[in-house]
Amino acid sequence: MPKLSDTMVEGVVAEWHKSIGDAVSSGDLLAEIETDKATMEFESFYDGVLLHIGVDKGATAPVNDILAIIGEKDEDVKKILAEEVANIPEEVSESSKEEVKAESKPELKNPEPISTKVEIAAKITPTFSDSSTNEIVKASPLAKKLAEDRGINLNQIKGSGEGGRIIKRDIDNYQGGSTSFIGVETYTEEPVSQMRKIIAQRLGESKFSAPHFYLTIEVDMDNAISARNSINSAIAPQKISFNDMVVKASAAALKKHPKVNSSWLGDKIRYNSHVHIGVAVAVDEGLLVPVVRFADGKSLTQIGTEVKDFAGKARDKKLQPEDWEGNTFTISNLGMFGIEEFTAIINPPDACILAIGGIVQKPVVKNNQVVIGNTMKVTLSCDHRVVDGVVGSSFLQTFKNYLENPVVFLAANNI
Repeated sequence: MPKLSDTMVEGVVAEWHKSIGDAVSSGDLLAEIETDKATMEFESFYDGVLLHIGVDKGATAPVNDILAIIGEKDEDVKKILAEEVANIPEEVSESSKEEVKAESKPELKNPEPISTKVEIAAKITPTFSDSSTNEIVKASPLAKKLAEDRGINLNQIKGSGEGGRIIKRDIDNYQGGSTSFIGVETYTEEPVSQMRKIIAQRLGESKFSAPHFYLTIEVDMDNAISARNSINSAIAPQKISFNDMVVKASAAALKKHPKVNSSWLGDKIRYNSHVHIGVAVAVDEGLLVPVVRFADGKSLTQIGTEVKDFAGKARDKKLQPEDWEGNTFTISNLGMFGIEEFTAIINPPDACILAIGGIVQKPVVKNNQVVIGNTMKVTLSCDHRVVDGVVGSSFLQTFKNYLENPVVFLAANNI
């Protein structure tokens, strides 16, 4: 199993493109491996015949486990596996060696979602006779007692338990002579994907190791709205979004506040002169954070084109390691989903992440008059080991000034 990303510890075989007995040449597409970040194509390094598949489609295996064996036609696979066993350190249990010798197929660790029905009922299923009809009625002891206490004739109740027995919920749901509602508890379980495992691991480490604190500021977006409308209607070669403007304003502000564009490295703090902004992109299994490199030197249209391209690749699981590595600051924008304000967990190794809320129309005071304005709340999550309150506040003030006066940061680059 190849190590296809810096954080990968195990992989899932999403698809095999060769079968046992197929001829394989160096460079042939052998399999698709699902890592914690994406599904990546894995090419063969060897010429020969595919003699053995060590990890079934859909199964998980740790990095460096046997993925497949390619060799000469009719070569003895058992001999090769035996040699692999001989290389296992002595501390590995004998039972582990025997499993390899037997060529036991790995169990699927990621089965299809299982739908399970759960019925809450007594373990004992007694029967008793209803004196009014002499019919044998199956009911749990608790159901029988509740029926007696409430004066309910059990013959009028249809049991939802196993074999039609009457259980507590049938008594609770009984509504006299009317048809009673029978509810059934159900749930589904799905295996945790590689991506979700790493998201849980990295954000857990960030939240519980970095002391977070949060700063929120409200931005007047009237000028930003006017600037965007003018750019999109007359100037820009393609439409720009408010998110593109946020990325650009953040990059410009980071150049003025390098302490925010930094990382905690244990025994030292790294202050980055370059600005690489990670932009959180939602996919089915969670979040990916592709990186817009040197964002301070790029125009709005360049940033917009790059982010759209990254979003498409993320949804198709086509992002490569170089697309998501190297961020110095991260932006998470949930404003387009109707979220007005939120806090985000810092994306390691960054010292800060900026959470962007939606633009809200509301009454504001301008020139001593109450008018309808457009505002947007943003929240900066800071690692207190690196960034103090005054530093974070100064950054937000600069960011706010840029968005409220977009000509200031747009003048630095062509649109």
